[in-house]
Amino acid sequence: MTDTASIDLRPISRHADDPPLLAAVLRPYRANCKYLQSAEVTADGEPGDGGRVTARCTFTIPESCYIDDTGHFNSVEFNICYNQMLYYTVAKSVQERLVQPFARWSMDDYWARQLADFLITDFRSSFKRAMSGRHFHGELEMVDIAEWGGSDVRDPLIVVRTTCRYWDDRGGTSQGEVRVAITNPPVGGPEKTGT
Repeated sequence: MTDTASIDLRPISRHADDPPLLAAVLRPYRANCKYLQSAEVTADGEPGDGGRVTARCTFTIPESCYIDDTGHFNSVEFNICYNQMLYYTVAKSVQERLVQPFARWSMDDYWARQLADFLITDFRSSFKRAMSGRHFHGELEMVDIAEWGGSDVRDPLIVVRTTCRYWDDRGGTSQGEVRVAITNPPVGGPEKTGT
């Protein structure tokens, strides 16, 4: 007999590119630093229970926002693109109530925290083969999400463990593992209902 209480029976949900949400997520960036062009988010269960939330993205970097053209995708651009993928993926997770704890957040909760409360605590990247920085693709996967409530000795905290990778059409590739702490998460909020 199978224990159905531990099986996530929710169907896989796919969320096509959302230009208004993407524009709102990228609003804090300078015009020449809005690299993320589109993203499709797929949710298949809860990352903490072996499920996955994945964003498949396209990027364009017409020119570097900080240095003369290096001719290749570099670590600064890797990090900027990662931030944009993560911000969009979390915003979409809040908007569509895809996974906990983000299903309990309102969009106002997200906008209030997007910049000040998302902190990279561990960042690892590797470049396997030189990539063009002009037009390329990326993917972010939420591997695990852990949540701690506050107490008299520590504030509440969410930690999101992710993997990411980038590739171009000429075989260039890079990948990374990034851990993000989200401080000051909202308390309570709407619960996910149905599907």
